[in-house]
Amino acid sequence: MRILGIDPGFAIAGYSIIDYTGNKFKLIVAGAIQTEAHVSFPLRLTKIYNELETIINEYKPEAIAVEELFFNNNTKTAINVAQARGVILLAGSKLGINTFEYTPLQVKQAVVGYGRAEKKQVQKMVQSILNIDKIPKLDDVTDSMAIAICHAHSARFAEKL
Repeated sequence: MRILGIDPGFAIAGYSIIDYTGNKFKLIVAGAIQTEAHVSFPLRLTKIYNELETIINEYKPEAIAVEELFFNNNTKTAINVAQARGVILLAGSKLGINTFEYTPLQVKQAVVGYGRAEKKQVQKMVQSILNIDKIPKLDDVTDSMAIAICHAHSARFAEKL
């Protein structure tokens, strides 16, 4: 199964493509869609959509896994991230890819085995599971990998039901 994991954001949206076959993971590509603060918000959303469409068309994932919005104290930021999530969900829907959403607690539980794990614990487990030499500089990219791993584990569990 090929999974596109996305950590949504409007300044930085982390993404990764992983293949999951049997019990083995393989990282295909990972990166970030970055938008600039001085650009109008609608154009930032357009860039996210266009780059995501390109990634989907190039790598042809079978599923998209997106982190659900974790509400923080900054309402304006939360609303903007929610709008970016909407664009991400729209891209998956328009391109006919099943999209799944996971809370940060579910992602940590699936990757580390503990829903209250620290970010460093998640990063180390992602590095180990995907057998990568080093953790990406941007947390958003590592988070996207964790989200994809979470979906792989969830999909495997669902198949057994």
